[in-house]
Amino acid sequence: MNLIWATRGRTWGFRFLRTGGLAKPLEVYEEAFVDSDGAPFVFASRPETLAVRFPDPEQRKDRAGRVIPHEFVVLAPDHLRFPDGESARAELWHEVEEEYASIWDRAYGTGIA
Repeated sequence: MNLIWATRGRTWGFRFLRTGGLAKPLEVYEEAFVDSDGAPFVFASRPETLAVRFPDPEQRKDRAGRVIPHEFVVLAPDHLRFPDGESARAELWHEVEEEYASIWDRAYGTGIA
């Protein structure tokens, strides 16, 4: 699946763990989430992207005690495959769950993209 994935870990701040192969994923990310106003749950479809945000399903928290959000921008043509937020959340989480479990508790700078 072609996507951008941004999140944070227990001790490391917001970063892109997947860039969708883009040299500048931040531009696409910001455009996809432009009207989300920090809402904890987002399912926002645009002509070439789908923005999806949800809290960590296991309620993992960063060192400040905040539940960690996972933010995805699904890129075309994959952005058309999800009819609703719940199906997007389930499939996207399945896509990254093991990867995230292996890195969320690592110290900053220890092999995190």
